[in-house]
Amino acid sequence: MTNTRIGLVGSQFISTIHAEALRRVPGAELFAVASPTGSHVRAFAEKYQIPHHFTDYRKMLEMDELEMVVLGLPNDLHCQATLDAAAAGKHVVCEKPLCRNLREADRMIEACRRANVKLMYAEELCFAPKYVRLKKLLDDGALGAPTLVKQSEKHNGPHAAHFWDVDRSGGGVAMDMGCHAIEFFRWMLGKPRIQSVVAQMAVQVHGKKTRGDDNAILILQFEGGCVGLAEESWTKLGGMDDRAEVHGSSGVAYADLLHGNAIETFSATGFDYAVEKAAGTVGWSFTVYEEIWNYGFPQEFAHFVDCVRNDKQPLERGEDGRAVLEAIFAAYQSAGSGCKVRLPFESNADKPWDLWQSPQPVCP
Repeated sequence: MTNTRIGLVGSQFISTIHAEALRRVPGAELFAVASPTGSHVRAFAEKYQIPHHFTDYRKMLEMDELEMVVLGLPNDLHCQATLDAAAAGKHVVCEKPLCRNLREADRMIEACRRANVKLMYAEELCFAPKYVRLKKLLDDGALGAPTLVKQSEKHNGPHAAHFWDVDRSGGGVAMDMGCHAIEFFRWMLGKPRIQSVVAQMAVQVHGKKTRGDDNAILILQFEGGCVGLAEESWTKLGGMDDRAEVHGSSGVAYADLLHGNAIETFSATGFDYAVEKAAGTVGWSFTVYEEIWNYGFPQEFAHFVDCVRNDKQPLERGEDGRAVLEAIFAAYQSAGSGCKVRLPFESNADKPWDLWQSPQPVCP
């Protein structure tokens, strides 16, 4: 069987992770990359030995040899790029969050369905080895019936400037990292229906940089009775902190994704964290080795490539991304109104942040 030829759309931080991950996947061939800055995309292609590079991704989509594209774009560009890729007959891997609003999500899902291509949702926590083992403990009955699942992700703010702009990103830390927690909960519990969401959000540190929330707490009630608690922050110094807990009727398990694999470090200047220099590594932090593997990126892309090569149903699909987005909209509605929001929750808002500022009058 020939390699699956893949094109990257984007050449910044997340696309670097995609390239590093795909280089470790047997059967995957980095065939092309597209990014609007010519000098940057050319250097990116040279670094990763990608034979074709473009400044317009639509030109890349014209390549007959290309089977799959990976979108590493700002949130506001996800929808159109997916529609274009589907029209060109390419399978799509879309980074989180799926898009900015539910209307866009529905258009993306429908376009890929009509084109008979896969829309795969890039949630790497479902492939992180330590979290996979945590889920197996729960699935094997070691913890009994789940009663509470918790996930927290904290650092000092996103790498890309567009995440600070709510008009482009759609929201703050709840949009950026709360989407990880929501899909982690759904996956861990077997994807039950979310019944309600309660959320609290604030701008506590980064008010000069963003109108988006930089701290958020989300509480989700799932069908079956289990509760999910997400703690998300852009205000923690010292690098990434990512951990989870599963409490059950006959046991409990704690998983610290990074610190258990890390080297305790003090640096006055900062150092390369993951794939680029990060200001958050100044001072005390936890230096992670094999971070991309620990986060499950190669495993995630091995799964997606296998789905394309062997026509399998992906673990994470566009429909999962939409379910996450619905819960995020409900969370911003809850934070803005002070009410518990029950799902299903539909909104015509252009972005979740709008509901934080001017919530819909739907509280009971």
